[in-house]
Amino acid sequence: MLTAYVTGLLTGLSLIVAIGAQNAYVLRQGLRREHVGVVVMICAVSDLLLIAAGTLGIGTLVRYVPWLLVALTWGGVAYLLWFAYRSFRSAMHPEALSMGEDAGRRSIIATALALTYLNPHVYLDTVVMLGTLATQQDAGRWVFAAGAGTASIVWFTALGFGARALSKPLGRPSTWRVVDILVGLTMLAVAVRLALEAF
Repeated sequence: MLTAYVTGLLTGLSLIVAIGAQNAYVLRQGLRREHVGVVVMICAVSDLLLIAAGTLGIGTLVRYVPWLLVALTWGGVAYLLWFAYRSFRSAMHPEALSMGEDAGRRSIIATALALTYLNPHVYLDTVVMLGTLATQQDAGRWVFAAGAGTASIVWFTALGFGARALSKPLGRPSTWRVVDILVGLTMLAVAVRLALEAF
């Protein structure tokens, strides 16, 4: 059982650590010290739900309902482009770089949910891939899922609260400008990749 747990933990980390829109947003919110706990919780709990869904075998739904992934892809592309625009606009206006400016809890929650659930890769990686690997563990599938879930909790907590701990030494306007540009570029790159894969 320990082997299944460690396998799930390492597999989960290998899939989640890659730089993407969701991780960039968690990092940004951590550096801005804006509702970090809420963002971390949304991302971690969402991963736990998706891992559980995959372990239950719901990944077959994603495989056999192709229009669902297409709809998610284009919705994700539109949202990522909008978020990239906002990040670039923020980088261009120094007054928007204040650490004290709070985007509002509802807006932050909506963005965290959108960046999680409008990304078709989250379904392919978390539901289909992790779900398939979990079912291959037979009796240890839920232990594998627990390992993958632990990876999500540890990663998002470390990323969000680690960034928050570094926010004061990195609190210069020039740093915020770089962060917003990098977040914008990440969102733009993910949007382009999703659009190209949809064709």
